[in-house]
Amino acid sequence: MEIQRDIYLNRLIRRENNGLVKVVTGVRRCGKSYLLLRLFHNHLLNKGVKEDHILEIALDDRSNKPLRDPDNMLRYVKERIADRDTYYIILDEVQLLAEFEDVLNSFMHIPGADVYVTGSNSKFLSSDLITEFRGRADEVRIHPLSFREYCSAFRGSAEEAWDDFVTYGSLPLILSHRTAEDKAQYLTSLFQKVYLSDIVDRHRVRNREELGELVDILASAVGSLTNPLKLAKTFKSVKNKTISDKTLNTYIDYLTDAFLVSKAVRYDIKGRKYIGSPAKYYFEDVGLRNARLNFRQMEENHIMENIIYNELRIRGYHVDVGVVKQFGKNSENKTTKKQLEVDFVAARGSEKYYIQSAFAIDSPDKREQEERSLAALGDSFKKIIVVRDHIKARRNERGIVTIGIRNFLLDQNSLNL
Repeated sequence: MEIQRDIYLNRLIRRENNGLVKVVTGVRRCGKSYLLLRLFHNHLLNKGVKEDHILEIALDDRSNKPLRDPDNMLRYVKERIADRDTYYIILDEVQLLAEFEDVLNSFMHIPGADVYVTGSNSKFLSSDLITEFRGRADEVRIHPLSFREYCSAFRGSAEEAWDDFVTYGSLPLILSHRTAEDKAQYLTSLFQKVYLSDIVDRHRVRNREELGELVDILASAVGSLTNPLKLAKTFKSVKNKTISDKTLNTYIDYLTDAFLVSKAVRYDIKGRKYIGSPAKYYFEDVGLRNARLNFRQMEENHIMENIIYNELRIRGYHVDVGVVKQFGKNSENKTTKKQLEVDFVAARGSEKYYIQSAFAIDSPDKREQEERSLAALGDSFKKIIVVRDHIKARRNERGIVTIGIRNFLLDQNSLNL
């Protein structure tokens, strides 16, 4: 069954013939090759592009090994350009091409050439390529499947899909595994043998065990405020190891650079400024997070928060952790100050949304607790509480919308209900 990934396909379509190299990035196994070689390829054919004007080269195919030589590649492409029409040059696993930066620069000088590339090693997945091609590259970031995409290929009910999604995440190939044992083994092996190995090899990490333990700590505290200094204290008290906060900060940079985790910085909403440390860290795929912890610590409230964060980023929003100060008077008429948190401030251009993740609102006191920070904001931007219950969007007298997690994820217009 073909999974339609329209968000990313449309982003590629909008960038056609823009004079830049389109670089598809994302964590390994999230579907970059599928997007380019199948979905985008079919789009080009459907709009009338001739097959011989689509030059696709999968460099991990051994039959294409001669094309890993830069001069052979340039010769191959130029020999196939026979007219002034647009030729779409699509290179998969471009990191296998020697001196690929020079080759891509040469492609940019071919009239009518429209270039798209992707790759799977840690060098390519990092920010290096985008930095090297600053001003000449256009990044299309792809994520693992959204819940809506996941449901389109899942065999079972929406509730069963949610249970699987929360447990095993949404890397596309997880859908090809039928048993819990196979899914768990796939994710565990992938994390250890692919993701961590890439980081260790690329950055020549001398202590792989320390890096792995940091991943475990971040996974255990997903969505909690932390910083390298606090993590160093955790290593000392829990692991009985002394690791400097500078080293831990470097390791975190490696993890974020490889798209395994993302950092959400605190933002003072009324003061309109970033606060900085501490910050929150979320996993690109909750299944990888769960597998790293051997499927222990499966608190659905924290996983749900991670899923909401990922969904907002899939929709193209920049996401911060919101902070709002609330002033009042105590019994002695002295001014008091409380610092309240808004789980997510999602911004895209002039759009802005405030979102709380609340696993359950089962009492008036709990509702007041969840609404307090949103009510203190005092502006007109949309305010939303996402709950675990399966409910449709409803708005209260404060203008705050409450919606169930499945409806929030399945409806692309859920932020505007």
